[in-house]
Amino acid sequence: MAKRTLPLNKRGFNFESQMWIFTRLSALGMYLFILIGIIGALVMGARTQMNMADVIRWGIMPQISHVVNTNVTDTVLWESILWKLTGSALVLLAVSHGVHGLVVIADDYIASKLGRQIVRLISMVAMASFTFIALYIVWK
Repeated sequence: MAKRTLPLNKRGFNFESQMWIFTRLSALGMYLFILIGIIGALVMGARTQMNMADVIRWGIMPQISHVVNTNVTDTVLWESILWKLTGSALVLLAVSHGVHGLVVIADDYIASKLGRQIVRLISMVAMASFTFIALYIVWK
């Protein structure tokens, strides 16, 4: 098996290091969007009208269907474009973060170049499909 490491003098700010930074920043971004969702829910009255499980579910995916079965009477604030944009950003970050992780794991464990290319193609198709489905659910 061929050695897949670079000497220190050939390493630099290449695509791999950019993707390493993206993975860390996208995880922090997801945490930030979840925190914004939870704080937003508490500010909009969820502390007295929802249990904590519903608040966390709203934080993970701010969508109006997560509020319908609670004691929230006025859902106008919960249906705003801000929450749809927040949910969309969270979906885009989560899907791209997860698919990049899958590709990195496949690169580590699949030896053949053709196998890695097939996994990357399947990953890109899955990423596009999951993103389309999730954004449809957020914006419906």
